[in-house]
Amino acid sequence: MGHRLADLLHGRPRLQVGALLAGPVGWLVIGYLGSLAVLLIAAFWTVSPLSGELTRSLSLENFETLFNEPVYRDIAWRTVRIAALVTVTDAILAFPIAFYMAKLASRRGRAILIVAVLLPLWSSYLVKVYSWRTMLSSGGIVNWALEPFGLHGPGFGITAVWLVMSYLWLPYMILPIYAGLERIPDSLISASEDLGASPFTTFRRVILPLVFPAVVAGSIFTFSLTLGDYITPRLVSNSQFIGNVVFNNFVTNLPLASAFALVPIVVMIAYLLVARKLGAFEHI
Repeated sequence: MGHRLADLLHGRPRLQVGALLAGPVGWLVIGYLGSLAVLLIAAFWTVSPLSGELTRSLSLENFETLFNEPVYRDIAWRTVRIAALVTVTDAILAFPIAFYMAKLASRRGRAILIVAVLLPLWSSYLVKVYSWRTMLSSGGIVNWALEPFGLHGPGFGITAVWLVMSYLWLPYMILPIYAGLERIPDSLISASEDLGASPFTTFRRVILPLVFPAVVAGSIFTFSLTLGDYITPRLVSNSQFIGNVVFNNFVTNLPLASAFALVPIVVMIAYLLVARKLGAFEHI
């Protein structure tokens, strides 16, 4: 059997690639795309208000509820707004760190910084969130550090969600930007300086256009991960986000949870289409 399979694949590179990718592609189609298809179908089901039983008949009732009820619109807008704010914050914080790593640091310093960026990824997600919860509490280190100046920390709320998520997803923004900056030849930056361009002009006209695809790649991580997170808002805030609503309704109202879970997917598809139209993926 093994010899026959080897003879079949011999001299047929396309068949070899197909056999190699059959397993991963099969898992993608069945495990990932299949679950998304079930999610999409379940979004059109309903739950009987009297018996609470699931009715497997197609209906737009859940989407009408999400569109007509102000509370769901507010939750969706709050989630998208925080995701965008986290993405912008991480991009602003990540750019100088990544630039120093790629262009200014020595080889030893670069290695140390890469390890420092990757190190938080090795710890548990829950440990990091609970650490921030402790720091932001009334007796936490944030209030302790600000108390001599007559100030107080943000406590638990929307600001806490923004701070914690910006910390959690920052490495996912630093690493793509670092990779993009590392591919920019130093000669281009030197040529811009030799032609009399100021540092800001060099950044705006040379560095930013070349590294923009890397920024978009990092933003995909930070934006999508924030859209789907429900643990951080639950631990450091009482505000509802899309993930919290989906989690809370998964057992009691699966169709509504499925319909609301499609909102981040639609938002990400729209974001990727806009990024592609802007040419963000041409040089990735």
